[in-house]
Amino acid sequence: MNIPSLRKLESDLEVNKTTLHNWKRNRPKLFEFIIESYKNKEMLKKHLELLIEQKELIEKEISVTKNIIN
Repeated sequence: MNIPSLRKLESDLEVNKTTLHNWKRNRPKLFEFIIESYKNKEMLKKHLELLIEQKELIEKEISVTKNIIN
């Protein structure tokens, strides 16, 4: 899991780099929480993509089975 870039954080959180650097220095728990949230978000996105892929495979299998029955 990669740490999001400062530009990504800037745009998503609508803050500037100075604010991010201040958070990192003065409020490390807040900054750590933000970074962990992005890691969790990335992991959830990958899981969702896998579920979508599984759904498509199941739908194909259902279609093939229907064709065999008919």
